Amino acid sequence: SPQLGGTVQTRRAQLRAYDTKTAIEISKAFVQGKIRNQINVLKYFSKYRKEKEPLTFQEIEFSIESMQAMLAKLSDLAEDHIDKLRGSIMSAEALAAKAYWKAVGKLIDKNASFEGREHRGTVDPFNSLLNYGYAILLSQAWSALALAGLDVFGGFLHVDRPGKPSLVLDFMEEFRPQVVDRVAIAYVTRGRPLDTKDGRLTEATRKEYAKAIMERLDSKGRFEKEKVRLQAVIYRQARHLATTVRGERKYIPFVDSW
Repeated sequence: SPQLGGTVQTRRAQLRAYDTKTAIEISKAFVQGKIRNQINVLKYFSKYRKEKEPLTFQEIEFSIESMQAMLAKLSDLAEDHIDKLRGSIMSAEALAAKAYWKAVGKLIDKNASFEGREHRGTVDPFNSLLNYGYAILLSQAWSALALAGLDVFGGFLHVDRPGKPSLVLDFMEEFRPQVVDRVAIAYVTRGRPLDTKDGRLTEATRKEYAKAIMERLDSKGRFEKEKVRLQAVIYRQARHLATTVRGERKYIPFVDSW
């Protein structure tokens, strides 16, 4: 319900923030959080390969170095309006993503075929797994933002389009690697079946994978000097975003350990 926890002041502040440097700071924080979490996911899955698969480990380390370079680039970006900087932020994110998905391919190549990231309409089982997980995450992020009193259609990094929940897409970036990617990689590398029918994941596969996602959301991560369930972290971060647009704090992305 839009009445739950929402305030007119928060939404007015959110819309005003778009034309200030707050929009730039928030957008950069979302992407920096995403890349840092991507790096930690790669470290998590590659730590056991240093001795057993040194070549794969080195290739993943090279990808991490490329991603760290994009983090440094993001920190140096500066402008007076998000419209002038959006392209540069998205470019850095895309370059980091290219290195990331290449490394993910190395991690799962013995268990699944993965030629690269594909979005809606894909028939590739691993991409279908990711897309299904992101749909679950999107619903969690949408609910958290609405309860925090924010307008889910008023984003900063993703451009406005009719019916597009731009703020949800912005906000969920930092959570994609730890909530979805980590589960998908583990799901595949542990040999769980990726059964498909007519180019889609079977109902049994979807149910088993959804259960794994919900278990991940129920697990705890380090957040604000304590162990907090990841689902609760999403809701806390939505409230932090609300206080940020009101000018009461600086938004700091959630970065889980590896």
